[in-house]
Amino acid sequence: MKTSADKKTTRKPRADAQRNRERILEVARQIFTRRGAETTMDEIARRARIGPGTLYRHFPTRDDLLAAVYIGEIEKLAEAQRKFSAELPPIEALRAWMLVFIDYIAAKKIIAPALDAMVGGPSQVYQQSTRVMEEAANTLARRAVASGDLRSDVDPMDMLRAIYGVSSAGSTDDWPEKARRFVGIIIQGSRP
Repeated sequence: MKTSADKKTTRKPRADAQRNRERILEVARQIFTRRGAETTMDEIARRARIGPGTLYRHFPTRDDLLAAVYIGEIEKLAEAQRKFSAELPPIEALRAWMLVFIDYIAAKKIIAPALDAMVGGPSQVYQQSTRVMEEAANTLARRAVASGDLRSDVDPMDMLRAIYGVSSAGSTDDWPEKARRFVGIIIQGSRP
């Protein structure tokens, strides 16, 4: 028989609590990507229009909040892969997802210093992102190979490494634009 304590731990969050959590994550993502590691929990609470207690109830530490923001960006990659696979032809789904990958890199570049400051480092968070990226890229590439739009010898992770290389080599603020153009070059060079 379940006790009231058991019911309490398995209960879904209230709608207002879920909205608060989502608002906190969105505000934190915006502030972290603009200001990086200098962002304070108090600033996030104030901008999310919640009390500090509500913030700490959802995210007991700054590291918890940072990890949740970063994982949210990773989840966007997985969501985009599912959406594009369902709605677009295989090669266009791959192209569209690679453009979302560029947005992910842009957010990661700004959030990375704050993640690196996490107690114990960000290795667990980064491991999860690598797994999601590999699964999404491989799924999209397999579809494109099966449709005849992509050569079978193309390694989708090499495609992502090439885009990441553009982001790393680009010391100017316009690297995302250059990376977006490079996606077309990668796709064209990977066709049969």
